[in-house]
Amino acid sequence: MRKLQSPLLVFLLCCCLSGCQANRVYVHPFYLFAGENVSCETLQSQTVKSLETIPVVPLDIEVLTPDTRDVSKLDAQKQNITARTAVLAELMNSLGLRMYQALSSKQNSTNILLSPVNAYGSLVTFYLGASKKTASTFQVLLGLSSGTDREDCVSLVDGHKVLSTLQGINSLVDDGHKDEITTQVWAFARKDAQLSGDFIKGTQDFSDTSFIRGVDFSIPQEAETLVNSFVEKTSNGKVKNIFKDLNPSSDLLFISSFNFQGNWMTAFQPEKTSLQEFHVDETTAVMAPFMTHTGPYHYLNDKVRGCTVVKLFLSKRSYMLLVLPHEGVNLPDIESKLLSDVMSGWHQNLQEGLLELSLPKFSMSSATDLRDLLTYMNPEIEAKLMGSEANFGQLSNIKPFTINKAISKVLFEMSEEGTELQDKKQEAGIPLTLSIDRPFFFSVMEGYYNSILMLGKITNPTV
Repeated sequence: MRKLQSPLLVFLLCCCLSGCQANRVYVHPFYLFAGENVSCETLQSQTVKSLETIPVVPLDIEVLTPDTRDVSKLDAQKQNITARTAVLAELMNSLGLRMYQALSSKQNSTNILLSPVNAYGSLVTFYLGASKKTASTFQVLLGLSSGTDREDCVSLVDGHKVLSTLQGINSLVDDGHKDEITTQVWAFARKDAQLSGDFIKGTQDFSDTSFIRGVDFSIPQEAETLVNSFVEKTSNGKVKNIFKDLNPSSDLLFISSFNFQGNWMTAFQPEKTSLQEFHVDETTAVMAPFMTHTGPYHYLNDKVRGCTVVKLFLSKRSYMLLVLPHEGVNLPDIESKLLSDVMSGWHQNLQEGLLELSLPKFSMSSATDLRDLLTYMNPEIEAKLMGSEANFGQLSNIKPFTINKAISKVLFEMSEEGTELQDKKQEAGIPLTLSIDRPFFFSVMEGYYNSILMLGKITNPTV
């Protein structure tokens, strides 16, 4: 871009640069995800790319089978993704942290759970249906722009490569019965619409199971009941009442679900689980069940940022970082400084020591409206990517076509049990006592590339 006159362009450039600065090795991620014979396509060209659309099966509450998919094509997309994974993890982490900061600033006193993998994948799926101009804006936000295009053209990446790489990150964590990530996608289109094959394939690249259905939105109350019932049944009851206030003129409803079920690597000691005070704020305390375990942990006392960081292994392939503000330090002050290099610095400087760690028991779920989330980041971004200025000319045979609702559903379920037997041997030395008894931040990460699977905070474990 030669001129940066609008606040949106300045914002997007800053996003792109922040991702690059966090890992200077990957200067041009665009070329890892570009298709063959890529060229700069003119934005104002009168030549419209031919659109191959597929009729959408009407929603039938009695037919709950997922859409069929060509497994061989999915496997082919996942080949040779090692180099791409490291780069995409950094881009996804950077954008995920900015999304989390925007969400947390709007929901300062509530529990929050966000999956960067899920949100990033949803945006890439929408990218597959966007016009060239809208797709160009998507690419800059996602950190996938070539950075060398002229103002009147855009070079496009292969979104399917991006999505299959994301799904590859999830598969790195799956460890049989020990840790499991399940992803599902639902898309409900107006009954007379056909959807592009590219978009439909994208929903499959990105998920374990997908459901594309046609719905009559003319009576919104009936449509809402039907759609919500279908999602609840096909999610085994994990996703309920997800859509509200439907519009009779809706074109497309979209939901992606990310479900993490895991165990701690080392079990907490059940005999030490007890009710303890959790201090929601300076004047409010609630009683919550706390788990306790004494043993060696990797932790860090960050005096500069005013917090204690503890690493908890969930398996050989994933771990959690707990971040507890020091007494007198507000959690939002720490959250506002969260960047990829900050978290990398924490991880690199952790040291092993003996802790008696007490942690409130918690499982969480959240539903984030991606249009709202983009608005929190910058209203111009939402307008250009999904709102009034967005063009999804490659999504359906119907023009114009709008993504009316886009929801990211995240579920986090942890067992109190461990995947390894408790070591009964008494550790030498006097343990440092650390109780996570006030609002804290946490991240769940894949252990090889340090991809951020989930970001969250607990302000009240009883809610």
